[in-house]
Amino acid sequence: MKRAKLSLFALAAVAFGAFAFKGFEGGSISGKVVPADGATEAWAVSGTDTLKTAIAEGAFSFTDAKAGTYTVIVDAKEPFQDATITDVKVEDGKATDLGEIKLAQ
Repeated sequence: MKRAKLSLFALAAVAFGAFAFKGFEGGSISGKVVPADGATEAWAVSGTDTLKTAIAEGAFSFTDAKAGTYTVIVDAKEPFQDATITDVKVEDGKATDLGEIKLAQ
């Protein structure tokens, strides 16, 4: 009986540890800038959280973004204008694709 209680306790401790220390599983935001060489970096802002990423060959991706609503800003190079996308929804474990973002001159 004592051995069964000890085994049950050990099993409960392992299960608790697996859930208590589960890694942060955020969402992601990605997009493609047109023209591909028209921007250098992108920002995602939600409240006090600010994420920054480089744009390579027109593509960008923010990984491990906390769940919430973001404003994404594409920092364009001259002669293009910065692009701002509002109300970007991010859910834990899900990818949010902004698709193609055309930069205006």
